Amino acid sequence: MAGHKKILTAACTVAALVITMFIVHSCGIYSFTGTSIQPDVKTVTIPYFEYKALKVNPALSNQITEALQEKFIRLTRLELVDDEGDMEIIGAVTGYDVRATAITASEQAAQNRLTVTVKVSFMNRKYPEDNFDDKSFSAYADFDAMQTLDAVESTLCEEIVEKLCEDIFNGTVANW
Repeated sequence: MAGHKKILTAACTVAALVITMFIVHSCGIYSFTGTSIQPDVKTVTIPYFEYKALKVNPALSNQITEALQEKFIRLTRLELVDDEGDMEIIGAVTGYDVRATAITASEQAAQNRLTVTVKVSFMNRKYPEDNFDDKSFSAYADFDAMQTLDAVESTLCEEIVEKLCEDIFNGTVANW
């Protein structure tokens, strides 16, 4: 009899969890990825990020655009469309800079920092109060000054793109 009671209690607990998850999910505003997208927002447009920085990295715009699109596909229920999405994220790479961050006693760089800056405009056609224009997002990665940028650039850019996409995602649909 005690075994049946434990099974019944476990079944009730599971049922309560399933019902709670269904209720929370059906509200449509909250999801377990932390987004707060209204239920009537169905599509997103993320066109190619322009490259406007002085120092050239020809692959960076494409990397950011594809990573951001992938993040929205993976973490939201939104459909990616080419034009006129309910939400639209337009961006441009505006900065790509390397600077020394740590100097040795002999005044030589011990560590350098690659910083990438993007400007983003966000439009929510259904909820225009969420819109913003030209908001800057920056991310950086440090590397040893004994290494050349060419030797570490692709690894640093992957790390930076991941940080930028996280910040842009949070700034547009997570309302953080």
